[in-house]
Amino acid sequence: MIVLYFAPRTRSIRVRWLLEELGLPYVLRRVTFKPPQEKVFAQDTPLGRLPVIEDGEMTMCESGAIIEYVLERYGNGRLAPPIGSPLRGEFLQWMYFAEASAFPPLGVIVRHALYKGDADKVAGAISDARERARTALDFVERALDGKDYLLGAEFSAADVMMGFTLMAARALGVLDQAYPRLGQYLARLEARPAFTASVEM
Repeated sequence: MIVLYFAPRTRSIRVRWLLEELGLPYVLRRVTFKPPQEKVFAQDTPLGRLPVIEDGEMTMCESGAIIEYVLERYGNGRLAPPIGSPLRGEFLQWMYFAEASAFPPLGVIVRHALYKGDADKVAGAISDARERARTALDFVERALDGKDYLLGAEFSAADVMMGFTLMAARALGVLDQAYPRLGQYLARLEARPAFTASVEM
């Protein structure tokens, strides 16, 4: 059975959400998130990161990689287009876009505004990060035209990846009324029972 090291308001939400969507049994190990200061890998998990899963002899981190691993091993074709299907490329694009393109500027804001408390001293960097975040959100907003989810009518694990990123963007004041499709999309995601279970403290 998968063991998930979990802290609220962290990327571990993604993994718990996926496990709930798939109806997989898992053990939740709650840990208290430690804001990174001098030591980055300081979480009380086997790898010092969040999230981390243990599955038998295997221990791994990185939320996107964990999601792909769980889908491959336990998904049985659910929540991801099969390899070789026309939607597979788009699925992979959104899986990586959520973390590699959309989240990095949000991470800059979090680091300076919440962890270091020096946002006023690096106002230019914060402004640049907000602009880069909005560029990423614009891309997703356009892509959702006429769609309920990233791949169309069907929910997938790519929506799990993007959902957490959008939650962070909203919390930081980057996702606002300027993005009506994203607002409706995030509301659909948050209405899912598996999402509700994943954010419970």
